[in-house]
Amino acid sequence: MSIKALCKRAVVTIQREASIENAARLMRSAHIGDIVVVDAADTFRPEGMITDRDIALKVVAEGLAPAKTAVAAVMSRPVLTLREDDGFIAALDKMSARGVRRAPVVDHDGRLTGLISVDDLVQLFARELAKVGALIRHELAEEIPQVEISVAIEGES
Repeated sequence: MSIKALCKRAVVTIQREASIENAARLMRSAHIGDIVVVDAADTFRPEGMITDRDIALKVVAEGLAPAKTAVAAVMSRPVLTLREDDGFIAALDKMSARGVRRAPVVDHDGRLTGLISVDDLVQLFARELAKVGALIRHELAEEIPQVEISVAIEGES
């Protein structure tokens, strides 16, 4: 399954020149903990990510003024992007190798089209494992009645 089918399409973005204060307000209003930083509103090419953790550790803990600090000063970069046609395993491998929990998804031109998180991948993996479990249960259900019949016939002799 491709990442295009799995990713969330509604992605909150912010430009690198915006203030940390604006980013924090945007996170609060959207009830999210991360925002994709884009180069410009017209091209939407991901340049970085800003998270609530970045704000806490790089701004608040360092005593910087959120209203005067630009997102570009503290965003995480370079950003790992995934291609829409990346598969589930390839995405998981890339995210694991970089140690990131979220990654912007881009089209063939590098424009932002979605966002995928480890949580999204875990949910898919859990659904696929449930299908494997159902298959095993089905096979066992088919096998058990035959075993009981053959034991009963042998016992009658």
